[in-house]
Amino acid sequence: MIDKVKKILEAEATAILNIPVTDRYEKAIDLIHKHVHINRGKLVTSGMGKAGQIAHDIATTFSSTGTPAVFLHPSEAQHGDLGVLQENDLLLVISNSGKTREIIELLELKENLYPGLPVIVLTGNTNSPVAEKADCVILTGAPKEVCILGLTPTTSTTVMTVIGDALVVLMMEKISFTAEGYAKRHHGGYLGVKSREISQKK
Repeated sequence: MIDKVKKILEAEATAILNIPVTDRYEKAIDLIHKHVHINRGKLVTSGMGKAGQIAHDIATTFSSTGTPAVFLHPSEAQHGDLGVLQENDLLLVISNSGKTREIIELLELKENLYPGLPVIVLTGNTNSPVAEKADCVILTGAPKEVCILGLTPTTSTTVMTVIGDALVVLMMEKISFTAEGYAKRHHGGYLGVKSREISQKK
């Protein structure tokens, strides 16, 4: 069992190290900064299933670190939630296959509401319908899932999470986000106390 666990961890660690690192990260950060911090819009993330859970996590992490973001469920968007979009917003959508029907439909619907609203895509498939509709495509490296069936989102969601973390940290640096700012957005719990302690020392 110990050897099996080690192999799983090694496979996931290797997948992280093999994430393609390109200038698309800089492009994504510039897009988010322009639309959120200059034009006063917000980042709207979306994904279906496990990818949607990662998208939700990315949105909450951005929000707590000074970049307003919300998660939009692609199916609920078809039943009125698309109204959360505003003209200065931008979308960050996640689809490992790049073929997720609900995401494709979401991108079509946003064009009816706000044509040209920019889209950042996290995907493992650059030659896909979702990637074709993007202004910026960030590739995951399409790692093989550690799931014994090769089906359950495991390694793919790991690299999606790491890419989201990278974007958050890069944005924090770009806007010079401080512990004081964090404390104002994350008042409760241990992190709220710790961030206030750090800001008071400065």
